Amino acid sequence: QLQPVESGGGLVQPGGSLRLSCTSSGSTFEYYSIGWFRQAPGKEREGVSCISSRGSSTAYADSVKGRFTISRDNAKNTIYLQMNSLKAEDTAVYYCAVRGSAVVGDRCPPVYEYDYWGQGTQVTVSS
Repeated sequence: QLQPVESGGGLVQPGGSLRLSCTSSGSTFEYYSIGWFRQAPGKEREGVSCISSRGSSTAYADSVKGRFTISRDNAKNTIYLQMNSLKAEDTAVYYCAVRGSAVVGDRCPPVYEYDYWGQGTQVTVSS
């Protein structure tokens, strides 16, 4: 059973950094592409970034390009989201999700194409 578990959220000042991690309490992520999503209060869940099974392809939302970096370490069964230059508008619950496909195109697939979701981790950017 693929069950993502996120960690690394917290409170950070504007301009600061956080690194989120996503691991699995069950099977390996090795053969699957992974996406990071976020949802702010009163807003729809939106895609942030995604990565192919081997990490060779990545994609980002325009709002985070140049600030966020997604990566993975399949030996550790962990996917990371390094978030730099954080802004107040990055405040949201961040979710990791697994998709039953190894590949990623120029843009991340939509929410409904992901099969397994974590419980989320809160990121709050505030002074």
